[in-house]
Amino acid sequence: MRITRRQLLGAATAGLAAGAARAAVAPSAPANGPGTIASQLKLSCAAYSFRQSLPQGDKAGSMTLHDFFELAAVWRLDAVEPTSYYFSSEDNAYLHSLKAKAFNLGLDVSGTAIRNNFCLPPGDARDKEMAHVRKWIDHSVEFGAPCIRVFAGSAFKDAGREQDFAWTCDCLRACCDYAGSRGVFLAIENHGYLTDTGPDVLRIVEAVGHEWCGVNLDTGNFREAPYEHIALVAPKAITVQVKIEVRTADGKGREPADFARIVQILRDVNYRGYVALEYEGKDDPMEAVPRYLEALRKAIAS
Repeated sequence: MRITRRQLLGAATAGLAAGAARAAVAPSAPANGPGTIASQLKLSCAAYSFRQSLPQGDKAGSMTLHDFFELAAVWRLDAVEPTSYYFSSEDNAYLHSLKAKAFNLGLDVSGTAIRNNFCLPPGDARDKEMAHVRKWIDHSVEFGAPCIRVFAGSAFKDAGREQDFAWTCDCLRACCDYAGSRGVFLAIENHGYLTDTGPDVLRIVEAVGHEWCGVNLDTGNFREAPYEHIALVAPKAITVQVKIEVRTADGKGREPADFARIVQILRDVNYRGYVALEYEGKDDPMEAVPRYLEALRKAIAS
């Protein structure tokens, strides 16, 4: 991928900020013993941010996931989140090429994300969804993703919320059994219906009760009082996706996300892990993503 001079100049500025961020959050070496394990946030970016440019299905893209990794390196990120929708192949040779690309660029793979629906009764449709999750668990092992974002799903006909909840927990628990056997975490995202609110998400995680299950905290998806719900779920977060907007407190509109407030919430619960920007704005992501990454770095460094 050819990176323009303008992008390189922007990357240089971002790199200075990144260095400051890493210095600010690095814990001091203890004089004796292991000391306190402090919160530390590492910056990633979701490939979903470049969904208009990446290939998907029969649609050819103007960039590839390999190109996206190069941009992440130019922007001095700690990690990348390659969303499953944009993989050009599922062959091991391709998956290994992504792992090698990330390693050679000094990047971690913070995780991946898939589409799934667990709100299904026993039968062929549910079996297909479970097989899809297991397949991506295997893929994640091959390209080095420690964590997969999953959904609960959408309402099944007139089954009712409690039945959908029970089916979701059954599916997620079974998938976590397999994920744990392969050393991969599953992180359920707050993404509507059964996961609209903080208590909704925690209810699923607690009912599943699995050591390989956690939360993919998406800061932009709570329908109201976003910061209160973010704070409620944060202790269970094993990965975080940050949007540039959140719902207003009354749930009637949207407003710019307060990155500093989100970072403080994560620090307050001693979160140690990846914070991935997931850009959904209207501006050109080639211009907007590095700008928001710099803003997020500043929040982490403050």
